[in-house]
Amino acid sequence: MTAAFEAHRLLFAYEHTHVNAVNDISLAIEHGTLCAVIGPNGSGKSTLLRLLLGSLAPLGGSARFEGRDACTWNRAELARRIGVVTQAEDIVFPLTVRELVGMGRYPHMGPYRGENADDRAAIAAALEYCALTGFEQRTMSTLSGGERQRARIARALAQKPRVLVLDEPTAALDVAHEMSTFELLDRLTREDDVTVVLVTHNINLASRYASQIVLLERGSIAGIGAPATVVTQPRIQTTYQWPVTVHSYEGPGPDTGAPQVAPLRKEEP
Repeated sequence: MTAAFEAHRLLFAYEHTHVNAVNDISLAIEHGTLCAVIGPNGSGKSTLLRLLLGSLAPLGGSARFEGRDACTWNRAELARRIGVVTQAEDIVFPLTVRELVGMGRYPHMGPYRGENADDRAAIAAALEYCALTGFEQRTMSTLSGGERQRARIARALAQKPRVLVLDEPTAALDVAHEMSTFELLDRLTREDDVTVVLVTHNINLASRYASQIVLLERGSIAGIGAPATVVTQPRIQTTYQWPVTVHSYEGPGPDTGAPQVAPLRKEEP
């Protein structure tokens, strides 16, 4: 079966810079997996996502979605297959939760058709999946950070995508909302066979929930594979340039044994 995303010797640099943001990256992300992209600030994580989605054209190499060059996909066609939750979003108008989630059906509806029974069913299912039933008439400005993030994920799920791509979905969330987001993404992968690709700074939750981790360093791959093979003390310490220890998660749960990183305090001079 064709992989969801493939990259072959991918190369990209922004204008007026002398350093490649993405440098000679090759990878494959299989369908039905939860893949976490981790790495220090400025390591190329968000740029890699944009290349895989075809919103940036590579300067070298290729990025493919389901076997086809990502840049050749029609945007509407791609939106019917991939749900995207970006890192930040300003909602200027006083939208209700129901209105925001309903936007996820636009790729299926076209410019002139109103909602039909299938659209309403998809919206209701997405609201229920994200524990937002009863929030429909709440305006987005009245929600907590975790509730807003669930609404944005619900909008993506209303598209009925085969693939969900998220850029730092748990940034600035508390522990409960962070955990509930990872639980939701894990459930999507296990129960609905949705491929999930997310950028995150939370190495420990990535190690507990992801089946594949891509570790980036200065635009290149520093490690790729199962968490136990990527999240090691020498590799994390070198990539992040900070002393750490790595131990195994004691459980309980299916993630027992997952590598967990603890940063160390530097000794006083």
